[in-house]
Amino acid sequence: MTSDDGFRRGAFGVSGSGDTSGFGGLVRVEPGGAVALHSTDRPYGGWFDEITDVLIEAVGEATYAAAVQRVLVDRGEITYFVAREHLPTLVQALRDDDALRFELLSSLSGVDYLDSGGPEVTPGRPRLHVVYHLTSMTYRRRIRLEVAVTAEDPHVPSVTGVYPTADWHEREAYDMFGIVFDGHPSLTRILMPDDWDGFPQRKDYPLGGVPVEYHDATIPPPDTRRAYR
Repeated sequence: MTSDDGFRRGAFGVSGSGDTSGFGGLVRVEPGGAVALHSTDRPYGGWFDEITDVLIEAVGEATYAAAVQRVLVDRGEITYFVAREHLPTLVQALRDDDALRFELLSSLSGVDYLDSGGPEVTPGRPRLHVVYHLTSMTYRRRIRLEVAVTAEDPHVPSVTGVYPTADWHEREAYDMFGIVFDGHPSLTRILMPDDWDGFPQRKDYPLGGVPVEYHDATIPPPDTRRAYR
């Protein structure tokens, strides 16, 4: 059941006493709600304030203020939403500063928030996001960076010079979402053929159908044969 505050309560849409799953108290943010344009107030709690202060000192207050658009602490995790032009400066500091030492980019992925059920996609809320998970093996900590760009200008600086593990991750995000990583050593498709048209994991990419007839019936595209909710 969804309430007016944008949260879904309970599991499988069951209300009252009918939910026997054990998840009756589950509270989930509505689709897109996690990218609502708000920021967590300090203090963030735990070691989040410590690393934020170190990062500010490492890059300078002016650079940090220009680079970090907002910070979200949710479910025991911290996410820094970063302006793309400042991404290389931040990841360099996060890797190299002795008090931070986020040595490993454990994953990089794309997200398309078009028609996600959250705030409407506008120039101030771009639909395409790149999510970076950074791990400090020295201090056993993990943080997330997130960069948002529009579909009309999907350019983000490559971080392969700082994190070599980003190489194939960036290629996959390019292949699936059409996000262009400027400075990547060889930004080519990694899953689809080189001459493929479009980016299959964008929300507006046509789902297609199965051109096979079975007992005089043709299987139509899935978005035409079922209403997804």
